[in-house]
Amino acid sequence: MSGQDSSQDSKSGRSGDLDRRELLAYTAAFGSAFLTAQGLARADDPPSSRRAQPQRASTAPRRYEMLKSINLWAFPYPDPWSLKRCLELAKDAGFDGVELNFALEGEFSAESTDEQIGDIRRLAERIGIAVSGVCSFLFWPYCLTHNDPERREKGISLALRMIEAARLLGTENLLVVPGAVYAPWMENFDPVPNDVCERRAREAVRRLLPAAEQAGVYLNIENIFANGFLFSPQEMVQFVDSFDSPRVQIHFDTGNIMHYQFPEHWVPILGKRIRNIHFKEWDKRTQEFNLHTFRTLLDGTTNWPAVLEQLDKIGYRGYLTFEYFHPFQHYPEALIYQTSDALDRMLGR
Repeated sequence: MSGQDSSQDSKSGRSGDLDRRELLAYTAAFGSAFLTAQGLARADDPPSSRRAQPQRASTAPRRYEMLKSINLWAFPYPDPWSLKRCLELAKDAGFDGVELNFALEGEFSAESTDEQIGDIRRLAERIGIAVSGVCSFLFWPYCLTHNDPERREKGISLALRMIEAARLLGTENLLVVPGAVYAPWMENFDPVPNDVCERRAREAVRRLLPAAEQAGVYLNIENIFANGFLFSPQEMVQFVDSFDSPRVQIHFDTGNIMHYQFPEHWVPILGKRIRNIHFKEWDKRTQEFNLHTFRTLLDGTTNWPAVLEQLDKIGYRGYLTFEYFHPFQHYPEALIYQTSDALDRMLGR
């Protein structure tokens, strides 16, 4: 062996071994459990080179009496799948309900007549699946706190139609995004001062409230990530309670606060105000901050047993709706069945 070879071997232990710096780099990228499974790290390695992996049961230790729902954004709808196919697949996969998205144009939209929306309700009833709620992306381009008063008015008009659409569908739940200081994923979004945002949001909800009360629909205020508004559970409680109406409640989204906070800490503070829920997975091991960072259920760092325990403590028995924005490019039905199976395990079914 040459002197150069001997010198090289002394740095890494023996020829071909990974040095400590390289091993740490692999550990940071892939995790110690993965490296151990490849034979590249030992189970008895010191904590500095591996992270302890908690033992988790394959199913929840008890059964939770909550309902399974899925948002239609997880399906390749409207192209190439029809609404009928989506509802039938959700039913076959074992979901109790489906959350529908109100659009500007299309089958369920501002263009839809009362009769057409009634047809959707009858379709769901024939298939045997409930409409767990109404959601809409339109709260962003037609934000209720937008600096353009015409945009705000259009937002109010659309929200009023959503209330009526929810009634026609036979659901009591309308997700409401009350406003935003900022929306980093929207191009050319004109930031709104915090105090102005709060004032406009209160005005908007007050304008929607009479229609919601008459229709028997809940205005469920959602917590959003990166919008700079209602970014703590205390702020959310104060905002919702200020309307002194049972028709203003909360649509709690687990993933929307996972970047900096923890959903299991929000639940006991929001309490009985939680009327509907989005189950979104988030992975704190990434540093991105956009819609692509959301994961499929269980492929992230959300402490789901803790979240479910807190929901059970406040007596929540409503829908847990999986919200995801990227239907699988190939075999899209796999995402639907995979999500249903994950929820079954989480709920102890």
